[in-house]
Amino acid sequence: MTARKRQPDKGWQAVRAKGAMLPSAAISSRFPHVFLPAMPRTIESAEPVFSDDGIPYSPRYDDVYYSADGGPEQARQVFLGGNGLPGNWAGRDQFVIVETGFGQGLNFLTTWQAWRDDPQRCKRLHFVSIEKHPFTRDGLQRLHAAWGDLSPLAEQLRGKWPDALPGLHRLTFEGGAVTLTLAFGDVEAVLPKLALGADAFYLDGFSPSRNAEMWSPNVFRGLARHARIGATLATYTAAGFVRRGLQAVGFEARRAPGFGKFHMTVARFAPAWKNRRHEPLAAAQWPQRHAIVIGAGLAGCAVTERLAARGWRVTLFDAHGGPAQQTSGHRAAAMHAHVSVDDGQLSRLSRAGNLHALRAWQALAEAGHPVDWQGCGVLQIGEDDTDNAAQRSALQALAFPESFVRWMDADEASAHHGATVPRGGLWFPQGGWVAPPDICRAQLAAAGNRLDARFGCRVDAIEHVDGMWRALDAAGAELASAPVLVLANAHEAERLVPARFLALRRVRGQLTDLDAGQVDALGGWPDCVVTGTGYLLPRGAHDGARVGSSYEPDTGPLSESADVHAANLARLASLLPDRAATLARIDPATLRGYVGVRTVTHNRLPLIGQMADESGALAHAEALRGAHLGDIPRMPGLYAALAYGSRGLTWAALGAELIACQIEGEPLPLEAELANAIDPARLLLRALRQG
Repeated sequence: MTARKRQPDKGWQAVRAKGAMLPSAAISSRFPHVFLPAMPRTIESAEPVFSDDGIPYSPRYDDVYYSADGGPEQARQVFLGGNGLPGNWAGRDQFVIVETGFGQGLNFLTTWQAWRDDPQRCKRLHFVSIEKHPFTRDGLQRLHAAWGDLSPLAEQLRGKWPDALPGLHRLTFEGGAVTLTLAFGDVEAVLPKLALGADAFYLDGFSPSRNAEMWSPNVFRGLARHARIGATLATYTAAGFVRRGLQAVGFEARRAPGFGKFHMTVARFAPAWKNRRHEPLAAAQWPQRHAIVIGAGLAGCAVTERLAARGWRVTLFDAHGGPAQQTSGHRAAAMHAHVSVDDGQLSRLSRAGNLHALRAWQALAEAGHPVDWQGCGVLQIGEDDTDNAAQRSALQALAFPESFVRWMDADEASAHHGATVPRGGLWFPQGGWVAPPDICRAQLAAAGNRLDARFGCRVDAIEHVDGMWRALDAAGAELASAPVLVLANAHEAERLVPARFLALRRVRGQLTDLDAGQVDALGGWPDCVVTGTGYLLPRGAHDGARVGSSYEPDTGPLSESADVHAANLARLASLLPDRAATLARIDPATLRGYVGVRTVTHNRLPLIGQMADESGALAHAEALRGAHLGDIPRMPGLYAALAYGSRGLTWAALGAELIACQIEGEPLPLEAELANAIDPARLLLRALRQG
């Protein structure tokens, strides 16, 4: 939304009466260490409505999105001009803009166009925008129809537009140089959850007299927590309480000429104090942009690609002869989101990971490195009627778009997908399967000449000397050195950094393959992935078909077990009970499959982020008994991408983006509480708090 003509703004007392702060936002802003239980957050989309003079209008807030005098020119004068752009980003490695109120994307598109036209532009532009009521893709198309020279950019935006799902959605353009992070939700609830450092702010909510929550003291405090020193701010409103609110949190704010005959507010963050609890992310400064990555599975290849995309040189080590030789080596794996009625951490992380992976793989394909993703859809059936009832309750509570998940009954599954399941379940139309080695190869190809791959080369030890990480062989000779090192080698990480509080566990998994003749004898096969007590993959995922999977402690050699093959056949019979008699005639001892080891944590959430300095923390254990994650000392330049378990497809791309952003000091692709949930220091923090 941009500057617009509207009724004069009222004072804060009148505004406060119109909208009060949500209790959850109040608690989290006053007590950031309190973790509130996640609750379903339905996102209600906006639909295009036009005023009599053809200007987009919101019946919900009784206000227009921009003035009839011209939207793009207002955006250039109020928001770019008010923030000194494009001049202020000239020559910068990164520049971060935060916007309150994305609307139809006019400010973003105008900023993107200015960035494209500026020969002195920053190398990476991050645009983070909060929107409570996003338009649908079709709605945006109607709104963008009249936007002349912005139309090509608007078309790209619509092509990547996400479903109306709560959380953060990261869209990339210009080969990754321009990143749009959309945060769908209420501004007071979303702002405290962002993790970033902002260089400029666009305040563009509806009129303060009509949308009070977007102009509250809590919002101003949230902006200040994310502001880097010297950050600028601009908004179309000249209301005095807005200037006073900004001044109260450390901005130097003043009234300035606006668009046309109106005035606006511009500001600069120059606090007279330092907030040690809420320091914004700072742009990183490294002596050299070179990283060592150990492990060339899904986790390590994803990190390699993300760092190389930012201009880093990467030395990748793996003891095997090529990428994806261990757990990531099997030829087909399924991916779908996790849904729960409370939309808890696992569900939110799973949703974020699935959506991010699909976008990341599409970007690889657009760059000429396809991963051959098979989006056939995934049907997840309940184990029994009670489980089915829980699935239906979750769907009703969450009210997610059907393009993301919906209910599919057994008749539809049988008629349209050949899945003769005993009951209905959750249908994920964006789910499917892929070969993990194909992803790894595509990512390494995308890294290009920034990659130095050392296959068949084992790292036996690492050490930190004079600000550099050294990778050493068995004789103690240096293999490589770099200021950053990423451990992406699953359970092998504990060999290199003996850490008490990583608490990694090895879990054995066995898949069972059926040959083409056995599948034909079963009388056909589903054309989608079906999951429940086990799972099955479509025939295209293998010469015959693949079913699985066991989940058991790793207590012996990785050899196939006929008993596990028998258990997998039983799982298949529970998914397709009409084939049970035929399955019973198959001798498990004749079957072959795939055996691997997953690495997991106590709660099956991964370990992604900067490694803790355990010895340093334990040496000051008493002082850290009331600590937060931000207080835990860290190993400089050492990061982990570990314990992805059976969700490597879900976690790898998102985890790599998270680590790359932490290394560079860029806005994180996850809400802070979710980044904390997978922080490698989380068990250490719990131990310190418990004494």
